Amino acid sequence: MEIEKIIKERERWESEVLKKFLEKKPERKKFLLDFGEEIERVYTPVDLKNWDYLDKLGFPGEYPYTRGVYPTMYRGRLWTMRQYAGFGTAEETNKRYKYLLEQGQTGLSVAFDLPTQVGYDSDDPMALGEVGKVGVAIDTLEDMRILFGGIPLNKISTSMTINSTAAILLTMYQIIGEEQGVKSEELRGTIQNDILKEYIARGTYIFPPQPSMRLVADTIIYCAENIPKWNPISISGYHIREAGSNAVQEVAFTLADGIEYVKWITRRGVDVDKFAPRLSFFFASHNNFFEEIAKFRAARRLWAKIMKERFNAKNPRSWMLRFHTQTGGSTLTAQQPLNNIIRVTIQALAAVLGGTQSLHTNSYDEALALPTEKSVEIALRTQQIIAYESGVADTIDPLGGSYYVEWLTDEIEEQAMKYIENIENMGGMTRAIESGYIQKEIADSAYKFQMEIEKGEKIVVGVNKFVDKEEEINIEIMKVSEEVAEKQIRRLREIKSRRDWRKVESSLDELKKVAEKEEDNKNNIVPYIYRCVKSYATLGEIVAALKEVYGEYRAPTVI
Repeated sequence: MEIEKIIKERERWESEVLKKFLEKKPERKKFLLDFGEEIERVYTPVDLKNWDYLDKLGFPGEYPYTRGVYPTMYRGRLWTMRQYAGFGTAEETNKRYKYLLEQGQTGLSVAFDLPTQVGYDSDDPMALGEVGKVGVAIDTLEDMRILFGGIPLNKISTSMTINSTAAILLTMYQIIGEEQGVKSEELRGTIQNDILKEYIARGTYIFPPQPSMRLVADTIIYCAENIPKWNPISISGYHIREAGSNAVQEVAFTLADGIEYVKWITRRGVDVDKFAPRLSFFFASHNNFFEEIAKFRAARRLWAKIMKERFNAKNPRSWMLRFHTQTGGSTLTAQQPLNNIIRVTIQALAAVLGGTQSLHTNSYDEALALPTEKSVEIALRTQQIIAYESGVADTIDPLGGSYYVEWLTDEIEEQAMKYIENIENMGGMTRAIESGYIQKEIADSAYKFQMEIEKGEKIVVGVNKFVDKEEEINIEIMKVSEEVAEKQIRRLREIKSRRDWRKVESSLDELKKVAEKEEDNKNNIVPYIYRCVKSYATLGEIVAALKEVYGEYRAPTVI
């Protein structure tokens, strides 16, 4: 009866109030969400079809986790404040980390240079011009030792954005922890290790999908057995979104990747509850405030259902979607760069209201260069002001129950599930990637978005509206000196000259032999990588040994 009453009252309002007002003052335009759905002018209980509070929301810390994965959320503990940092040599980055920790950052997030990400040593001709440019250069265990010098690994958590070479960097970190007297069971942190999104969106893959998935699965199993507090993968929608997907595609493709990883590991006879509690996720936060909040809530609810109903996970921690958020790098503009401070603030606020566990805020100058210390400080202060001054962390899920937010959460969940079902019908995410389907969907979305900007249908302040015709950018730009590569190569050559070459060759030969064997739990590849690292084999040598067995991947052309 109440719904019928609201419907009648709405009809009255539309005919007696709204119609007359629109005749005098029409609306500005047709309003659309980024994924194309039209936004109604007002939402009521009528828009929440068959909506049940306990089924859709429940309470924080309980299934389906729509309102958050922990019972007290930020009232008990604030999200981890990370600033993604890394440049030049390990010495320079170590200084930046200590500076950030002094400024109140509560976790480290490591950016590696491109050669490290794709498996080349700094003295390799393929690394020319890229050493230390977009992250820190790591060639051997010695670099990792310098990177974390004076930083107690038992008192911080460390996130490492590394994928194809993730297992190598993980074992380096584990060994440095042991040298500090920190047991592996005490280490806390995350390796990204999400190879599927590399094929989809980012491109720092090395090996073909099948052996790459073995490396990921081996690493997850290794962590479950040896480094239990470590998140062995961060299943990443961030790069999918940055490549041009919309919010629905970001949720769908990220969770489809997650499903694929769970399938690969459970096929090896590993109980889902042994590893699923340590799976973590990584999302972008873009400018459409309510759409982003609803996206996070929908993803959390959808993953809980997938783990409980599809994979029959029994441990409630296996149902939790714990995630890190980074504000949208692709939304930052080189024009009027100070505007990016406002964009980042909106995006960070959406991530917090969406219930993130960890947050990186981009610096305003990142559309121009690597961030300076000053711009990083402003980005960190943005998080701190939200945490301590805004009041949004004082209650849990404050937008829960909003007719618009709940409708939008339902809508994103429903549309994302349609994508996931389609991918499963194709044979799963690996097959969908190999066919080029996922890449084409993202490319089409990116093209549509760009056309909307160029036609002026989507406003970007300072780019296609409110433009400064004679803008002069007077901002300090950080530049990485070319001397960085020379210094890094000198250290690498010095280490090569004093190591025991017989131990290096022996460990690399053992690695190749286990790589040639069929994947199973007895032939986990990570302990062999550990031995290579400890013998001072370089990252490039370890990757080269695996290339001899696995070969290299060449992506299909997507039109």
